[in-house]
Amino acid sequence: MAWAQGDTVKIGVILPMTGPSASTGKQVEAAIKLWVAQNGDKAGGKKIEVIIKDDAGVADTTRRLAQELVVNDKVVALAGFGLTPLALATAPIATQSKTPMVIMAAATSAITDASPFAIRSGFTVPQITVGIAQWAAQNKIKKVVTLVSDYGPGNDAEKYFNERYTQGGGQVVEKLRTPLRGADFAPVLQKVRDIAPDALFVFLPSGQGATFVKQYVERGLDKAGIKLITTGDVTDDDQLNDMGDAALGVINSHHYSAAHDSAVNKKFVAAFEAANKFRPNFHAVGGYDGMHMLYQALEATHGAGGEALLAALKTQGFESPRGPIQVDPQTREMVQNIYIRKVEKLNGQLYNVEFDVQKAVKDPGKAK
Repeated sequence: MAWAQGDTVKIGVILPMTGPSASTGKQVEAAIKLWVAQNGDKAGGKKIEVIIKDDAGVADTTRRLAQELVVNDKVVALAGFGLTPLALATAPIATQSKTPMVIMAAATSAITDASPFAIRSGFTVPQITVGIAQWAAQNKIKKVVTLVSDYGPGNDAEKYFNERYTQGGGQVVEKLRTPLRGADFAPVLQKVRDIAPDALFVFLPSGQGATFVKQYVERGLDKAGIKLITTGDVTDDDQLNDMGDAALGVINSHHYSAAHDSAVNKKFVAAFEAANKFRPNFHAVGGYDGMHMLYQALEATHGAGGEALLAALKTQGFESPRGPIQVDPQTREMVQNIYIRKVEKLNGQLYNVEFDVQKAVKDPGKAK
């Protein structure tokens, strides 16, 4: 059948498909395409058209693209957002036009405070940080140096690790930061080696982990007995095999691993790898679940957008490849399991193998 214009609803997706964060865009785009391939291009009695735009990780570009998608394309929702500044640049447009924006990747807790129309399908940095902080405090790690990338999510990671770890009796002996674009970690790693803590806690944006782990080993911190504990961004599934055996044994906490042992995830990973020839990472799951949320919400509204679509998005909950998820309607954040994992070799490949879980974790950044 031929679809008339009024029978089509558009979803505008803005991602960094080029530039330093292109790996994030690649993962989210692949997941969105997989969702549509598996579930068709109809929801709520309407044909769904997904428009993907590249902002190259530049906030001014994101803002312009969001404006064009809302005004010219009349999208029913905005989605994607690879980095925090990109999401924050879009928030006023979403508020003004009453267009729901689904945050699939960017992870600073404050994003959902920037617009009442912002809703998360991914995760927040505080959410994944508290897991490794509590694990460290409970596992006889007495003194830690923290090392984070110097931008919003890094500040979140530093703050929430420090809070939870010291509550558990641990001591943070030094807080170090690296520039967001800086890939030479040698000077700070030398400083860590001189301090000689029990462990080094690290948060870095997706994409910098391989360089960091290589330099950690080159500087001999592993031989010096300084345990490496991280958020799961550092041991990103997308890059883990490139790190080689240097990454073996790294303990980290995150909401998704390609090795998550569930029927839903095994099916997702098999389909994703068959379609793309690379492994899905946590950003892929944010994209896949974001589309799941949008399709279900559009079913509920019969294709209508605005406040009705936002209200329907706030009720979403289902079994995701990461495990059970539920939107907290008050905060518009994801309630989800956080897993403690160890990098291990399975069938000749490196994976984050889950060995402990903290269930139904809300965003600590929104705790009253």
